Amino acid sequence: MANSMLKLKTVSEGVAAAAPVATASVVPLARKPPPLSARLLPVAQKIAAATVPPLIIAALFLLVWEMACWSPTSSLPPPSRVWSEAKDLIVDPFFVAGTQDIGLGWRVLTSLQRVAIGFGLAAVVGVAVGTVVGQSVWAMRGFDPLFQVLRTVPPLAWLPISLAAFRDASPSAIFVIFVTSIWPILINTAVGIRNIPQDYRNVARVLRLNHLEFFVKIMVPSAAPYIFTGLRIGIGLAWLAIVAAEMLTGGVGIGFFIWDAWNSSRLPDIVVALAYIGGVGFLLDRLVAGAAVLVTRGTASN
Repeated sequence: MANSMLKLKTVSEGVAAAAPVATASVVPLARKPPPLSARLLPVAQKIAAATVPPLIIAALFLLVWEMACWSPTSSLPPPSRVWSEAKDLIVDPFFVAGTQDIGLGWRVLTSLQRVAIGFGLAAVVGVAVGTVVGQSVWAMRGFDPLFQVLRTVPPLAWLPISLAAFRDASPSAIFVIFVTSIWPILINTAVGIRNIPQDYRNVARVLRLNHLEFFVKIMVPSAAPYIFTGLRIGIGLAWLAIVAAEMLTGGVGIGFFIWDAWNSSRLPDIVVALAYIGGVGFLLDRLVAGAAVLVTRGTASN
């Protein structure tokens, strides 16, 4: 009897072991995307952090300016008077009512065209000459005093020389831009070339890179932060130079507009023109800084 019971238990255990065990399948739950408000909140916070402080400072500046110039005896116009007397220059910068009666937008574009030519030439020549000078210690020591002397000459001091040489206002203004903005580009490029690590030069010798390959693969990436620093300084000097040059050479640029408005006692127009000049100068600097970040992959400082 005991043997029978033992055999029956053994058979039942074998059947139980042979029977398949049903396993429950795990169904992954779909993750619910965060609501639109939660996704837009970080973006809105970044935009607010970048725009709210400047707007507050600008509002305080306009308030102090309005209070300081509110008196009728004040020689400077308050913001309210600037808006009332120069509203057409603010809301419609691209109007055309005559040969000289055009909006500030067209005048700024005319000045920017001259800046683009003069600064473009200065960038090409400055980088090329700076690269050559930076390759030689003797050339750096010999030319550096000359560069330092020439770069301290004010922009308007070059204008009589350029007028005597070109006998025309537009190329004279372009030359003033060129000769004013080239020095920081040239000097910074030379310094950047001189500061290339010796290990990079040794690697170039081991790989037997030719001059063009060494320039493209070693020089430009290593000296790019220095070059773009010079370009940012140069674009600011170029914009300063064109405004000063146009005051004396005439034409339809923004500089001549300021001088003409002064002769006509239109101070609100001058204030609006100054705002245009500052805004365009800021955009030019941001443009060169953005190009520096793209080229140097963030190694150039903003």
